[in-house]
Amino acid sequence: MKLLRLVPFLLIPAIPLVQMELDRRLGTSQPREEILYLRSGERLRSLVPGFENLLADIYWLRTVQYFGSQKVYSSDKRFELLYPLIDVTTTLDPRLRIAYKYGAIFLCENWPVGKGDCEAGVRVLEKGVRVMPNDWRLKQDIGYYRYLFLKDAKGGAAVLFEAARDSKVPGASSLLSNLAEVVLARGADRSTEREMWRRVYEQEEEGFFKNNALDNLRRLDALDTVDSLNAAVERFRVKHGRFPSAAQEVRAEGIDSRHVSDPTGVPFSYDPVNGRFAVATTSKLWRGYHERRSQ
Repeated sequence: MKLLRLVPFLLIPAIPLVQMELDRRLGTSQPREEILYLRSGERLRSLVPGFENLLADIYWLRTVQYFGSQKVYSSDKRFELLYPLIDVTTTLDPRLRIAYKYGAIFLCENWPVGKGDCEAGVRVLEKGVRVMPNDWRLKQDIGYYRYLFLKDAKGGAAVLFEAARDSKVPGASSLLSNLAEVVLARGADRSTEREMWRRVYEQEEEGFFKNNALDNLRRLDALDTVDSLNAAVERFRVKHGRFPSAAQEVRAEGIDSRHVSDPTGVPFSYDPVNGRFAVATTSKLWRGYHERRSQ
């Protein structure tokens, strides 16, 4: 036990060695953040033999810190180091399941909640499945994310069928098979997306995944309300020959004033020029796409 307690301290001398090797290879003019992270996991393994798992834990902690700091403090939230950090972590410890599961959703969720790069997120999960081929939950996540974020109904259903085949949990196999059949039959539609997020919400314990699923369910409810509001705007236009000048005018079409805000209480935005309601960009339910600034 005493030796185990000393392990973290034994690793400390390896950190400067890693930094020195990275400085030698990259040059000291590189930004410090990139020097620390944008490297090969295999190279790091060779520098700290016997301490790969401990270093993976350190890198995973750094990954979570980086993701959180980008969301809270960064104005543009590029998440550029997210995938390299996850890749290094899972190369150092290929069986660190939490890094695959959380890393994938960090990458897949649309900006500004996540990076909005689900192709990278799926690659992370597929890397985990190659190491743990019997982990049906990782396969389930691949199926979910292919459908939810990549809008690939056929590919998502195929992976869900595979997860159903591998599942040994009573009832899970039939539920996954049924969901896969629904996905194939309906393709991409809001009701199927809602069903998928509902299952995520019911499966997960209290924490990030459950809260994220709830936000997505509320987002879908908000989009339904936006559709109703925009239909009311069109009725107003037909009747009066113009778009409403403000959201308040839409109430004349029978819209309850309580329905001009999303489920979190943030009012929907309204564009009087185009006559369109939308989820406000200030709402936690808003999902957009990061328009990168020219370099």
